[in-house]
Amino acid sequence: MEQYLWLIPLGFIVGAYGTLIGAGGGFVLVPILLLLYPDESPEIITCISLAVVFFNALSGSLAYSRMRRIDYKSGLLFSAATIPGAILGALTTAYIPRRLFDAVFGIFMIVVSGFLLFRAKRERETNADNPKHHFMRNLVEADGSNHTFSYNPIVGVGISFFVGYISSLLGIGGGIIHVPALVHFLNFPVHIATATSHFVLAIMALTGTIVHIVAGAFSHGVRRTITLAIGVLFGAQLGAVLSNRVHGVWIIRGLAIALGFVGLRILIMAVGL
Repeated sequence: MEQYLWLIPLGFIVGAYGTLIGAGGGFVLVPILLLLYPDESPEIITCISLAVVFFNALSGSLAYSRMRRIDYKSGLLFSAATIPGAILGALTTAYIPRRLFDAVFGIFMIVVSGFLLFRAKRERETNADNPKHHFMRNLVEADGSNHTFSYNPIVGVGISFFVGYISSLLGIGGGIIHVPALVHFLNFPVHIATATSHFVLAIMALTGTIVHIVAGAFSHGVRRTITLAIGVLFGAQLGAVLSNRVHGVWIIRGLAIALGFVGLRILIMAVGL
């Protein structure tokens, strides 16, 4: 266990940044694990990451709950949609060669980075109109901030199923897709999106982790998972506190820049340059 203690500060950083942007930290952790353990199978990498994302999302959700930023009704709906996707994604990972996995992951991160950079926008509140078949939501944070918005639940469920599949497949937690999707397609204010996404991530990551455990993929990653989890539990609390001081648009842009650099690095590795 001593040889893995250095992973605790890494987990702390991953937890703080992941919670700040509502992404769970898997998008940071997976590429780092790919670089640190080039001979490990994609299944081991993803199961370690998903388990760590669960502890990060659980800790962050508790912090966001105290701030009253989580839309629980929407979160439970989205969680129900992510579960079958997460199960399917976890089962698919075992059939992907490591080199192909790296290439797909790198391209995916670069595409998402470009989308976020060009689509980053300031937080806004939607009007009080409630289009047909839309869910109307009104949330009041602990500090008194009031948020009113509406969204199409069918679109939300479809997006969440896809998020569940791709996040469990790649071990990234899914927040890097879910947060911008909630903001751009479902009209969620950024800070409500990050908190609600974290709540969904906790359920989704736990589902994917259980599938990996049942499949026997966790036998070589327990110690690394424990040390990383210790770090993220504390880092997530810091990330939630920092979220009060960072404007929504910079959260999205910061996420985009990080994704682009890391995705490019992984892609270069995959093609052997």
